[in-house]
Amino acid sequence: MKVIVTGRNLVITDAIREQVEKKLGKFDKMFNKDVEAHATFSTQKNKHIVEVTIPLKNGALFRAEGITEDMYQSIDEAIDHISRQMKKHKTKIEKRFHANDSIRFEEIPDSVEDYPEQSIVKTKRFGVKPMMAEEAVLQMELLGHDFFVFLNGDTDEINVVYKRKDGDFGLIEPYL
Repeated sequence: MKVIVTGRNLVITDAIREQVEKKLGKFDKMFNKDVEAHATFSTQKNKHIVEVTIPLKNGALFRAEGITEDMYQSIDEAIDHISRQMKKHKTKIEKRFHANDSIRFEEIPDSVEDYPEQSIVKTKRFGVKPMMAEEAVLQMELLGHDFFVFLNGDTDEINVVYKRKDGDFGLIEPYL
C-alpha cells in the first residue's frame, strides 16, 4: 500500500511520517500494492486533526478522522477507527459469501412489491427569500436545525447550509 502524507498549513516531520506509515503498514496484507492511503494532517487552535482515507477500486471507501490535543494520539484514533471499519466491512462480505449471496451486489428486489412499505409522514412548505450563506447559517442557528434550505442571493439558486460533526458549517450548491 502506498501512503501519501500531506499537511495543511503544517510541516510534516519525518517522525510523524514514519509513525503513520508504520500504523498503516499493518493493513498491507489486506490490500494490493497499488492501493493508496491518504493521510492529511492539520491543526485548529489546540486540536491536531488527522484524516485518513483509503479509496478502493471497487467503490468502497474507508475514511476516519482523529481529533485530539496530541498528533500521535490523533493518528492512533484515526487508525483504530479505520480498523473497525475494515472489520465491519469484512464481516459483511463474509456473511454474504457464506449465505451464498452475491459478494459484489446487494440483494435487489424483483418488483416494487418487494420494497418495504415506506411513506412520507410530513410535508413542509415555506417561502424562500434571497439571502447570503452567512445569513442562512444565522437563520439555521436561530431555528435550532442541523440544515437550512435557502435561495442564494448571489447565484439565484437553491442552496443548503448544514452543521458538520466538527462544529463547522457546510454549503451544498446543487447543479444540473
